[in-house]
Formats: sequence, structure tokens, C-alpha cells
Amino acid sequence: MKAVRWYGKEDMRVEEVPDPVIQEPRDAVIRITSTAICGSDLHLYDAFMPTMEKGDIVGHEPMGIVEEVGKGVKNLKKGDRVVVPFTISCGSCFFCKRGLYSLCDTSNPNAEMARKVMGQSPAGLFGYSHMLGGFAGGQAEYLRVPFADVGPIKIESDLPDEQVLFLSDIFPTGYMAAENAQIEKGDTVAVWGCGPVGQFTIKSAWMLGAGRVIAIDRVLERLLMAEAEGKAEIINFEEEKVYDRLMEMTGGRGPDCCVDAVGCEAHAGASFDAALDKMKTAVFLATDRIHVLREMIWCCRKGGTLSIPGVYIGFVDKLPFGPAMNKGLTFRMGQTHVQRYLKPLLEKVENGEIDPSFVITHRVSLAEAPKMYKTFRDKEDGCIKVVLKP
Repeated sequence: MKAVRWYGKEDMRVEEVPDPVIQEPRDAVIRITSTAICGSDLHLYDAFMPTMEKGDIVGHEPMGIVEEVGKGVKNLKKGDRVVVPFTISCGSCFFCKRGLYSLCDTSNPNAEMARKVMGQSPAGLFGYSHMLGGFAGGQAEYLRVPFADVGPIKIESDLPDEQVLFLSDIFPTGYMAAENAQIEKGDTVAVWGCGPVGQFTIKSAWMLGAGRVIAIDRVLERLLMAEAEGKAEIINFEEEKVYDRLMEMTGGRGPDCCVDAVGCEAHAGASFDAALDKMKTAVFLATDRIHVLREMIWCCRKGGTLSIPGVYIGFVDKLPFGPAMNKGLTFRMGQTHVQRYLKPLLEKVENGEIDPSFVITHRVSLAEAPKMYKTFRDKEDGCIKVVLKP
């Protein structure tokens, strides 16, 4: 089969690799009909994520048709159409039983490697480093799915792929980000980053009762999408100082809830701290660029909540923890517990409450994936979300 493979910084290649096979009784193999490039895949493309190995198959937003199941999988059969969550979860450990699927204690075969870096191991993830399991990813023609009796959700309607594909990651991620923001009816929610996760956070904030949503970015196409599709007020941080503008918009109090939908590669912009982060990461004196986190702490109202769906890799530098403590801020974060959200969010799609395909700007073949990584990373050609068709 053909698959997208990682070979180092800015080096993705589409190559022939062996087809996956059933390895464990709870496995399934699916033929992928649609998959996507995620913003967190760019951390691989830019070589921020450690423990990647040359030739690793990437991608964690797939869906397709079941081709084969192991003898332990009773809920799926050949021919079923499924969406596959990016988190691999056993369904029966301490964490899975509590709905904390991204913290599964069982699914990462390289848990010891993760413990040395994090203290404990989260769940295994598709196509996202050997520290997180070394699993082949979903930017390919076929995919082996471990714990297939827990992960994939069957799509039994005739909804097109593009309306359900993002149940694999970015729709649940945006929704959990809005949940983590602890939105109360009428709250003002500020969202940093208007990429795909930011767009779904904006939509989800309204679903959870926000009274006002403010979107912050510098890319015109993203801001216009947030304004048109998400009904958000917008701030271009290259044209206005975010803190000053937010204080003006909120009568000096600040937003009730702030969401970091950017993660470890915050744009340097014109700020000194972000430029310093960029220089430090370039010479390996830091691992993450955290301008957005600093700015959210500064801007959030006293007693407010910071929600962090953006992916961070390692250690952060010069985090203003004193202001966070003295303002009484709450931090909520984590990889998405996708399995918890699959059924309720699928119902929202089926009921017409949301059409997740609004975020797609580019539809290309698998062979075009390497060039689309660059286009997506560099925000060229109005690129916001790329769907690949194997």
C-alpha cells in the first residue's frame, strides 16, 4: 500500500509499504477512504516531537471501511463504515472506565519511554512518535486499529465522509476545549488560534452557552472563517495589541475563559518574548514557544479558566506563574478523550446542528500530501484544513 512517511524535518514522502495485518484478537484492518492533515502533525513536520524514526507512517484522522477483524472484535464486521479516534484506548483500565480515554494505562507498548519524560504514560496515539506507541498512522491506504472493539464508531447513515471524518480528532478536541473552559451561560470566551481546532472550539463555545466569542489570529482567511462561520468577533494580533483590545472589549475585566488552540509553535509576531522563544528553540535551549500561554494568563479575568487543547512537547520557559496564582486562574488541558464524545457529537451532525465540513479548504490525493504539509504549515493558498483521499 501507499503511505505518508516521516524522514525528518520538512521531509514527508509517499512510499510503498507492506499492508497491515491483524496482530491481536482485538485488532481490525480498515481501508481508508478519507484522512486528513492535523495541525499537530506540523509538530512532526517541524521536528518538534521527539522519538520519531525515519520511515514512520504518520496521520491520526482516518475513516474507512472495515476489511478484517480479529476474533475478539464482536461489534464490527467486514464492510462496516467507521471513523477511527486518534487515541488508542483499551476501554477497561482505571482511566478508560472513568472516561479518560487519552490517559489509557494499557495501549502504549512503550509506556516506560513515556514515563521517563512525563512521569506517567498517556495512551498510545496513531502516527505520533515511538514514545506514544510507535503505531503506524492513518495517512495511508490501510490501517491496523488496535482495540477496535472500543475505538471506532460505525457510521450507519449516508452522511458523506467529510461530514463525519473530523469526529476522529478536531471536532471532539474543539468541543472538549470548550468544555474544559468551564463556560457559564453568557460568558465571554477568547480563542487564540483560528486553525481547525480553534474553529471547532468557537462553534462548541456557542453550543455550551457562551454569550460572546472572540477569535485571535493573524491569518486573514482564518479570521474571516471565524467571523463568518463561527459568528466570532475577531482580533488580528499583527494590527492590534491583544491585551489592550480585550480590555477595551470587556470593560477592563478580561475574558471569562481563554482557549489556547495554538500549542507549542506560537508565531513570533512582533512580541519580544515570542521572538526570544523562537531563537531559543532554534538552538535547542527550549522545546516550546509559549507566547500564547503567557498572553492568556495576562489577559484572562481574575478567577477565570484557561483551556489548553494545543499540543505541547516538553518544557516551557518564563511562564508567568505568579500572575496565574495571584489571579486565581484554573488550568484545564490534555489530549482529547475522543471515545467519550463520538456518539453525542455524531448525533449533532445527524441532527443538522453542525456541518463539520465547513472547515475544509483543500481536497487532494495521498500523493500530494508532502507538498500540502508545506502549504498548510506556511498558511499558503488560503489553506486551513486538508483532506486526503487515498
